[in-house]
Amino acid sequence: MKPALRRVAVFCASSDGTDPKLAEFSYGIGRGLAERGIGLVYGAGSQGLMRQVSQGALDAGGEVIGVIPRSMVDREWGRADITELHVVETMHERKAMMAQYADAFLCLPGGLGTLEEIFEVWSWRQIGFNDDPVCFLNVAGFWTPLLEALDGLVAAGFVRREVLDDLVVAENLDDALAGLGARVSAALESELPAQR
Repeated sequence: MKPALRRVAVFCASSDGTDPKLAEFSYGIGRGLAERGIGLVYGAGSQGLMRQVSQGALDAGGEVIGVIPRSMVDREWGRADITELHVVETMHERKAMMAQYADAFLCLPGGLGTLEEIFEVWSWRQIGFNDDPVCFLNVAGFWTPLLEALDGLVAAGFVRREVLDDLVVAENLDDALAGLGARVSAALESELPAQR
């Protein structure tokens, strides 16, 4: 039986951060996806957690599809030794192509770029631009402060409870994939009341 998720897009840092355990964790995520027959879609970075997640998938014989803007290739930030490399002109094209290839999105630790990417695709799901579910991998409580802030947005009336409840939050890959798989065919927009 084929997995419900054929490919998962992973957003994560292009740097290593200060906790060396995050590099090991990211490598394990890439490897774990490949071992489960799930392709990795990512930003084609050659450094940081991006390198780790892609290396984990490659080492396990997995499919790795990278999408990167030309300006980043020119700065030698890209990785070419992957299954498929797509060079685009803009960040907008990068995210749109990643969304075309992926069935779901997984957010590992990262900074502003990672947050910008995951929030954009999550907002797309909320308004019906695509139906790909989103998960924050909350390793060692990394995303807990952000998740608490999101609860505050719900309390303030700026984010619907249904939208936040639709977000998958998991501490390990198995729970993340189970949550994403359960949501992969359900469009969130149809479950939400009309805007007023």
